Amino acid sequence: MTGAIWNTAPRPGPKRRGHGIEGIKVAPRGSTKVVFTKAAPLAFTARQTVPPKNHSPVMPDQPEANGNAPEPPSRFIDRALNTIERVGNKLPDPAALFFLLLLVVWIVSALLAPVQFAEIDPRNGQPIQIKNQLAGPAIAAFLANMVTTFTGFHPLGVVLVALLGVGVAEHTGFINAGLKGLLSFTSAKLLTPMLILVAIVSHTAADAGYVLVIPLGGVIFYAAGRHPLAGIAAAFAGVSGGFSANFIPSSLDPLLSGLTQAAAQIINPERLVNPLCNWFFTGASTLLIVLVGWFLTDRVIEPRLRGTPVDGDASEMPKMETLGAKERRGLFAGLAALVLGLVILVLTSMPAASIFRAQDGSLTAATAPLMQSIVPLIFLLFLIPGAVYGYVAGTVKTHRDIIKGMSTTMSTMGYYIVMAFFAALFIAAFGQSNLGALLALKGAGLLQALALPGAVTMVGIIMLTALVNLLIGSASAKWALLAPIFVPMLMQLGFSPELTQAAYRVGDSTTNIITPLMPYFPLVVVYCQRYVKRTGIGTLVSLMLPFSVTFFLLWTLFLLGYWMLGIPLGLQAPYTYP
Repeated sequence: MTGAIWNTAPRPGPKRRGHGIEGIKVAPRGSTKVVFTKAAPLAFTARQTVPPKNHSPVMPDQPEANGNAPEPPSRFIDRALNTIERVGNKLPDPAALFFLLLLVVWIVSALLAPVQFAEIDPRNGQPIQIKNQLAGPAIAAFLANMVTTFTGFHPLGVVLVALLGVGVAEHTGFINAGLKGLLSFTSAKLLTPMLILVAIVSHTAADAGYVLVIPLGGVIFYAAGRHPLAGIAAAFAGVSGGFSANFIPSSLDPLLSGLTQAAAQIINPERLVNPLCNWFFTGASTLLIVLVGWFLTDRVIEPRLRGTPVDGDASEMPKMETLGAKERRGLFAGLAALVLGLVILVLTSMPAASIFRAQDGSLTAATAPLMQSIVPLIFLLFLIPGAVYGYVAGTVKTHRDIIKGMSTTMSTMGYYIVMAFFAALFIAAFGQSNLGALLALKGAGLLQALALPGAVTMVGIIMLTALVNLLIGSASAKWALLAPIFVPMLMQLGFSPELTQAAYRVGDSTTNIITPLMPYFPLVVVYCQRYVKRTGIGTLVSLMLPFSVTFFLLWTLFLLGYWMLGIPLGLQAPYTYP
C-alpha cells in the first residue's frame, strides 16, 4: 500500500554539533515520506509503508490520526498563494500547455497577418509585419525544421551535457560526501544566504546555475533537515530572479551595452557606452537580493512547506551519516582532482595568446571560447573528480559503474525532454511570427505617448520590461527591440543610456521565475518533482511569486534611491545626458 502514510513515532531531527548539522537518516526500508511540521521546522518525521500493529493508514490529503496535520493557513498571503497553486496545477501538463500555446500562435498570427501596423521594427527599419504561421510555406518550414528546432533548443544540450558529468559525481557519492563535509562546519542559519549568493555568482558561468546550483539547492536543504523545495526556490530566485545582480562581470554586460550604445548613437553617433557601465549597481544589488531572498525563504516559503510531504524515492535521497574513512580519502582525492583541473584551466587561460580568449583578448566576452566552453567544463570538472572519488572510496569498481552513473541520470530526464520538444516548437513559432515584438513595440509606444516625468518613466520601463519578459525570455532579444525606443527617448529628456539600461535590467530579472515560458522553467519543475511528485506549474509559480513581487518592488525602489543619492552606476556611467 504505497499510497498510504502510516503513523509512527517521529524520528529525531538533525543533531547539531557546534554550528554544523548531521545525523539525518531515513527509514531503513520501504518507501519513505517526509513531512515538515510546524513544531520542528528543521526536523523530519519519517513514515514507513510497513505499518505497526493497530495503526490505520492515513492518505496524504486526509487529516492525520495523531493530530499532526498542518493547520489551515491563516495568513492572507498563504491563502492567496495556495489558491494560485491550486489554479496553476489545474493547467494542462507543461508539455501539453506548450502545444496549446503553439496552436494559439498559429491562429493569432493568421488573424493578424493581413493587418498593417504603424510601429517600426528597429531590426530592419520597416513597419512590423506579423508572419502567418499557417501559410503553406510556414507549415512546410515547420515540418522541415522540426528536428533541428528541437535539437538546436539551447537549454536541451546545456542540461544534458552538464548532467552527464554531474550524474557521475552523484552516482559515485562525490557530491553527497562533499555536502556532508560542507554541512559539518556551515551554520544552519547561513545556508540560505550562502546558497543564494552562490546562485547569483553562477551567472558568470552562463547557464551553469540552472543545471548545477538549483538542483544542489534541493539537495543541500534536504540534507540539512529543511524542505528541499525551499532550497530549490531560493536557488532559482538567485539564479534567475536576481539575474542582473552580480558583483562579477559576465558576458551579459558587453552584450547589453553594445545594444545600448547602438541605440544611443541614433541621437549622438559619437556616444560610447562602457561594458561595465552598470557594474557598481549590479554589485550592490547582490546584497539586496541575498538579504531579501534570505528573508522570504525562511519567513514565507518554508512556513508554507511545513505541511507538504516529501514523497520522492527514498533510495535517491541524500543520507547524511558521518563520513567514513574511505569516504574521507575519496573526498580528498576528488577535491584534489577538482583543484588540479581548475589550476590547469587558470594556467591555460591567463596567457595573452590563450586558446580560450576571444579575438580581442577578452576571457569574458560572449564570443570567448572560455565562455562558450562553460558547459563542457562543468561536465569534465564533475566527471573526473567524481570518478576519482569513486575509485578511491570504493564505490566504483570498473568503468561500467561510470557509464551507469551517466545512464541513470539520463533516464530521469525523459519527461524534461518531452517538455523541451514542445517548448522548442512554441518558442520558435512565437519568435518567427513577430507577435512578441509587436507586443513590446506597442507597450513602448504607449509609454512614450504618456510623456511621464523621468522617474515615473523609469518605473514604467521596469514594469513594461517585466511584462514583456513573461513572453520573451531572452534578455538580449528584448533589449534589441526596446533599446532603440527607450534609449533615444530618454536621452532627449536628459537621462543617460546607462541609467535606462539599469532600469531595463531590473525589469528583465524579476519575472523570470514566474513564467512557464522561460526555457528552464520546466526543468525546475522536474527538479521539484524529485522530492514532491505532485509538483506542477502552479506549485512552482506560487513558490516563486513572493520572490518576484518583492524583488520587483524593492529593486525598483533601490534603483530610485541609488539614483537620488548619486552613487555611480558603474564605469563612465553618468545619470544625465549630455
